[in-house]
Amino acid sequence: MVSPHASAPPLASPTPGAPYTRVKRHLKAGLAAGRWTPGALMPSEAALVAEFGVSRMTVNRALRELQAEGLVLRTQGVGTFAAPLHKVSSTLTLRDLHEEITARGHRHEAVVHVQRREGAPAALAAQLGVAPGSPVFHTLIVHFEDGTPLQCEDRYVNPECAPRYLESDFTLQTPTQVLFESTALWRAQYSIEAARPTAQEARLLQIAPGEPCLVVVRRTFTHDAAITIARLVHPGLRYTLEGQFTP
Repeated sequence: MVSPHASAPPLASPTPGAPYTRVKRHLKAGLAAGRWTPGALMPSEAALVAEFGVSRMTVNRALRELQAEGLVLRTQGVGTFAAPLHKVSSTLTLRDLHEEITARGHRHEAVVHVQRREGAPAALAAQLGVAPGSPVFHTLIVHFEDGTPLQCEDRYVNPECAPRYLESDFTLQTPTQVLFESTALWRAQYSIEAARPTAQEARLLQIAPGEPCLVVVRRTFTHDAAITIARLVHPGLRYTLEGQFTP
């Protein structure tokens, strides 16, 4: 008799055109298009069986594979839910800078220039959803790859979301690692542009003031509050933004 706690057998390799792949592609496309936001309840197994005219076993396999890829969460007796952003991120290979550098076999170092509590000016307060003048946490860190400056990270954090943020040793853990471990990341908002660095950023990155940079501004949120806003500046000649998508 097989124990109910025994591990499930490994999934067989997909068969081109197999019925479960139609269900899986449909759900992945809906997740990618934002049809189901993180935490949203997705169609039931019974609904998918009726929609695609397949067996419950077929639907179950599609959902199991999506769960294995970190795209959905399943709760027995309740249903299937779109995974929170931090679950999806590993599938999309959105990784921390330290992990990117060490994965290339290179050495990551961080130099901390600012690590303190400050009062939030009105514009910053609006971005973080706090009252003007409220205390926020500020870090300014330059990340190096094998001794070469690769990123200037200027970050503000909402203390309500990460009250112990400033206690971290950012030469050992990046802010991204600390916030992943200490907050409930729900969604992210970002912009990417080619721009010149500020005079301070150019000095910290050891580049000419007019050298083009890739600038990423990113905000992250819990379900009901802003966690952080960060300006990430990369010298254009030292950084390439890459990605891949497999439907």
